[in-house]
Amino acid sequence: MTYPLTKLVQLFVAQIIIQLFLFGPSSTSSEAADLTKKLVDSNGHAMALWHKQAEDVASTKQIILLHGRTWSSLPDFDLQVEGEELSMMDNLMKLGFDVWALDARGYGETKRDATGWNNPDKSANDVANIVRWVTKKTGVKPVLFGWSYGSMTAQLAVQQNPDLVKAVVLFGYPIDPEEIIIPESFPTVAPREKNTAKNAASDFIVPGSISQKAIDMFVAESLKADTHRADWNQLTQWNQLDATKIKNPLLFIQGEHDPLASAESDARFFIKLPNANKQWVVLAGGDHAALLEVTKDRLVIAVNNFVEWLDK
Repeated sequence: MTYPLTKLVQLFVAQIIIQLFLFGPSSTSSEAADLTKKLVDSNGHAMALWHKQAEDVASTKQIILLHGRTWSSLPDFDLQVEGEELSMMDNLMKLGFDVWALDARGYGETKRDATGWNNPDKSANDVANIVRWVTKKTGVKPVLFGWSYGSMTAQLAVQQNPDLVKAVVLFGYPIDPEEIIIPESFPTVAPREKNTAKNAASDFIVPGSISQKAIDMFVAESLKADTHRADWNQLTQWNQLDATKIKNPLLFIQGEHDPLASAESDARFFIKLPNANKQWVVLAGGDHAALLEVTKDRLVIAVNNFVEWLDK
């Protein structure tokens, strides 16, 4: 179903749509925080979970980051470029979060399982297991943040486990809420296609939003972490996605120029959310990779403001 423009305007006015034009998180040091890796069991499979925190004592603000379809957590969420503060993990930590980032099966330092394939249900179950592990370790229910394909995984995980997290943040949501995925056949053996530098640089589409040095570093770190493309099958499992079944508080973040996340389809998703604790943030000037661009500070501020707003 498609809403007419006048109806969409009413929806935009009626719902909370926040445009943030704020300065970034302050920091007394330009040094990156220490990064540690945990190997956490999920149904017999070792999952690489990256962690940064500022203090010895666990924060009351815990967050788990889920990467997208092609690249793993460290290029996406902990990119280190001299003279630039692009690490989302570091920038969230400066705002008081303990930050976790999960490599899904076949990404980064999490190996593929024996099948060679990931799928939506398997990935959502892995996320649920990791969230429970973090909750048990810290005594705090975390916020779950998903970017692009990771936003779909985050949604599926919280749909299947309504009491799992404090809140969910979906950024760069790449699927129309009314899209039906048609069954297709997949080979028995996963293709394991090589990743390319062209694909690594493809999300940076807004001129002047990121330095060439940062793009070059992202390409290099991405190809080092993920030499081959992870393989997914059983994609019809995504047809379970249903905004009406998300019971958690939800923050929806969209880059103004994101070609994968249109305002019209996002509006149809947003109005279906049953929990009134919801916000929709548009990052002016941002695209699908807004977390690494000039919009990066407004993105983490939006996350922090939402989490603190829930506690008011």
